[in-house]
This record gives sequence, structure tokens and C-alpha cells, in this order.
Amino acid sequence: AETGGMAIAGGGGAFLIAQIFGEPAGCGALRTFAPGIGEIKRMWVSPEVRGLGVGRRLLETLEQTARGRNLRAVRLDTHSSLAEALQLYRSSGYQEIPRYNDNPYAHHWLQKSLG
Repeated sequence: AETGGMAIAGGGGAFLIAQIFGEPAGCGALRTFAPGIGEIKRMWVSPEVRGLGVGRRLLETLEQTARGRNLRAVRLDTHSSLAEALQLYRSSGYQEIPRYNDNPYAHHWLQKSLG
């Protein structure tokens, strides 16, 4: 599958949808960025359920998926206005790394070792 011109499914990609009582509550994608390194993209949690742990559970599931695909690290980027997301990533063990892409909307680039 393609989303926004980015290959997600196939070739080690995954797209997850979080649900609460059968209703979509969030989503996130994982793709292989480079050998042994995954990239988490399109993380989003519905405003109605923010603060309930949906984002953390989604992030953990994406990390488990990456481990299952023998990826040794995952990275992501985020915008500085997404303070709650940045706090989630940092509290989940992500550390700032140098810019690794040309995303004009990103202000922070982070990576977590899955070792």
C-alpha cells in the first residue's frame, strides 16, 4: 500500500489502527528506513482520547513490530508544536539525533535503540 507516496505495507512495513469500542482512535505506520533501522510515520491519536494511553500503546506496538522484523532501532521526526507527542517519545526512550530527512515540517529527529 502507498500513503502519501511512501511505501508502508510489504517490504517490512506495517500500518496499525488503534480502536476503542470498535471506533478508530489512532494510527501509526512503520517502514524500513535503512538496513536494521525502522521509521515510525503518521502517528496520530484522536483528540477525544488523548491522555488515555492510546499513543503509548500504539508506539509500543510499533516498536514490537519493528523488533519482530529484526530492526535494531527506530526513528521518527516531529513538529515542535506537538509538545505531548515529543514528551511521549522522550519518556519512551527516544533520543535526539541529527536531521535525517528533508521533512520541512519537522523540528525534532529522534531515535530509539531496540537492543
